[in-house]
Amino acid sequence: MDIALEIAGFCIGLIYLWYEYHANPRMWIASVVMPMISMWIYFRKGLYADFAINIYYLVMAVYGYAVWTLAGRRHDSGSAKASRPITRMPAAAWVGCAAVFALLWAALGLGLIYGTDSTVPWYDAFTTALSIVALWMLARKYLEQWLAWMVVDAVCVCLYAYKGIYLYATLYTLYTAIAWLGYRKWRRLMAATAAKMES
Repeated sequence: MDIALEIAGFCIGLIYLWYEYHANPRMWIASVVMPMISMWIYFRKGLYADFAINIYYLVMAVYGYAVWTLAGRRHDSGSAKASRPITRMPAAAWVGCAAVFALLWAALGLGLIYGTDSTVPWYDAFTTALSIVALWMLARKYLEQWLAWMVVDAVCVCLYAYKGIYLYATLYTLYTAIAWLGYRKWRRLMAATAAKMES
């Protein structure tokens, strides 16, 4: 059953990537299904922080969809609506995210050491803490969210390979490459939107 779930999670992950790369709000629908699959896999493999973060993913999927669609609605033209634009992250948000990440990493790491039988507490805590911050950045549609995911994904490749979750390790290898391409794609989309608004 585990391998079937890994395959399903792998396929949904590819769909999610496609939509995220193109800044399409449908990505949030895929992000509701994938955490449900991942929670089962992570719990069975002893990746408890990764298990817990998927509850957060479910909540953020609803929040992200609302921010990307409802927040972008134009009230001055009837039913027409515009998606939230891609922007750069403000300096204050960088400071806040760095502080939240550091606190989460420390708290999760210690929690895993003293409260579970995790064999990789600090790595599990690192990817979980940074993912929490990165997902919030994604929900706000900040360009730099791709940079945070690049780091998360690269660490996850090693972590999942070590834990024997090879399909997920393969998926996260692809995620790492897509994160770089996605950063470049979103930067172009942001520039195109800015040029369109100026014209």
